[in-house]
Amino acid sequence: MIRRSGEKIAVLPFLAAGYPTLDATVETVRSLDGVAGVGAIEIGFPFSDPIADGPVIQEAFNDALKSGVTSQRVFQSLGTLRGKVSVPLVAMVSYSIVFRYGPERFVLDAKEAGFSGILVPDLPPPEADVFCAMVRREGLQTVLLVAPTTTPERRQQIVKLCSGFVYYLSVSGVTGERTSLPTDLVEKVRGLKNATMVPVCVGFGIGKREHVQQLEGLADGAIVGSAIVRKMREHRERDAKSIAGEVARLVKTLVA
Repeated sequence: MIRRSGEKIAVLPFLAAGYPTLDATVETVRSLDGVAGVGAIEIGFPFSDPIADGPVIQEAFNDALKSGVTSQRVFQSLGTLRGKVSVPLVAMVSYSIVFRYGPERFVLDAKEAGFSGILVPDLPPPEADVFCAMVRREGLQTVLLVAPTTTPERRQQIVKLCSGFVYYLSVSGVTGERTSLPTDLVEKVRGLKNATMVPVCVGFGIGKREHVQQLEGLADGAIVGSAIVRKMREHRERDAKSIAGEVARLVKTLVA
């Protein structure tokens, strides 16, 4: 999925599945496939009560849910791309959705739809142990979150469960674009990389080329969410291919 690199950093765009339409989600994945520097695409499954998503992503999720987007429809739509795109897809999903869907069924359907990994932001160890083992047993990668406030002991428990990459939150709080990154980010990410050989990707607040540049030579990946969802919102009245083109242009400026 994401390679551990000393210098070259990957960009991981985040898409809110079904926003503004499922066709737009599919076309955007297609448009980002093969864009130099894109290491993977996170697909956020709409959830009515997100834990750490800021207002831009919350609004997108709410609109998707109102339009009738379900996990099954997300799998069906993205499944049409299986074998047609090479970029890894990572499902970012609340465990409450997984639980209602049925954990084993969710993992199998994710695999069938062509996902490469599953990121569950609200399932900490030791509760995550069984689910992560299930995910890896089916050949998918596991991703969990580490926050700036996570204790060293807790951090070790989390990174041991990660096989795809470790998602490091640049700041505590909710997602959203920020003017600058925390001053202690370098120290925190270096400490995390010393604790694991799994790639470390940084998210929350990453929305500008300058942010990605700050992470080059430090993190293995930069996760960009709110800036992309905002771009899709700006052009939501346009057709799916036009929306996808706008997102591709934005991502190219981030990895230029």
